[in-house]
Parts: sequence; C-alpha cells; structure tokens
Amino acid sequence: QVQLVESGGGLVQAGGSLRLSCAASGSFSSLNEMGWYRQAPGKQRELVATITSGGATNYADSVKGRITISNDNAKNTVYLQMNSLKPEDTGTYYCTAKVKRILIGILNYWGKGTLVTVSS
Repeated sequence: QVQLVESGGGLVQAGGSLRLSCAASGSFSSLNEMGWYRQAPGKQRELVATITSGGATNYADSVKGRITISNDNAKNTVYLQMNSLKPEDTGTYYCTAKVKRILIGILNYWGKGTLVTVSS
C-alpha cells in the first residue's frame, strides 16, 4: 500500500502565503509523479500543479505566477508554495502520487486532503 500524508493547510488572509507538504510512504519501486488538486465547496476537483520525478512541472492557468510546486525525491515529498493567495483559492487540497509497484504496474493514490481557507 501507499500512504500520502498532507500538512500545512490553514486560514490565511488574502495576499498571504501558505506552504503545503505531502510525504509518500509505503511499498513502491518508483515515484513517477506527484501533484496537488483542490476542490472548493460545490465544485469539481481541479488540477493545481504536478511535478515529475525529473522535475517537469505543470500548472493550472489560474495559479501560474503565484504558486510553485517542488519536490524532494530523497524524502518522497512534494511541496506547494502558495503566495498572493486569493479567496478563490479556498478549498480542500489533495495530494496525489503516481507510483510504480512491482508486478502491479502504475497506480495513482490520493491523500485525505488539507483545508485551505483564504479570507477576504
């Protein structure tokens, strides 16, 4: 099994910053990609950013220039540095990981989520 543990959510005023972390643990031969999605109340889950083990990144247009994803391969950890936060960034942020498990193949896992609330 694979576990993803998120941390760093909370309440922040508009214009402020937060840093989310997500650590992956468990049984896998490689960690190919990690990322963050978010879900606002009443809305569908949407991509925030992803990063491959090689460092290639992908961002939603709505967060470009304000949010930076990074990783530490040695720690199997992904970070999301969020600056200039807006009320519309409010939501539950979910960590995701694409891992390779021997004899099983490539699987996608989700964390339980961490709540980010941006007040105006």
